[in-house]
Amino acid sequence: MAGRGNAASNNSALIAIIADEDTVTGFLLAGVGNVDLQTTVKQIEDAFKEFTARDDIAIVLISQYIANMIRFLVDGYNKPIPAILEIPSKDHPYDPESDSVLSRVKHLFSADSSSERR
Repeated sequence: MAGRGNAASNNSALIAIIADEDTVTGFLLAGVGNVDLQTTVKQIEDAFKEFTARDDIAIVLISQYIANMIRFLVDGYNKPIPAILEIPSKDHPYDPESDSVLSRVKHLFSADSSSERR
């Protein structure tokens, strides 16, 4: 518990990753993190809820195809920190149409452009 407070008070924060094995391995090779295999959708949901509730995590990277498995949680999340970033994976190409952050940005820009026309 004390470690969490120290991370936040030192102006540093963690990055959490929910992704496929290849993506996590890449981050591990770069010296980031440890492995905790999440295999069921329930475990993925629990990890997402845990990561977004922690005050020492600034960013949650999640493979887009895994985010699609828990889309209702990802789309329902609306806090700025930790930021949720959907990333592509080796076997699943990035689909901008299903990215929750990109759809929110498009919605904001469409609202701005419609108010400018008035």
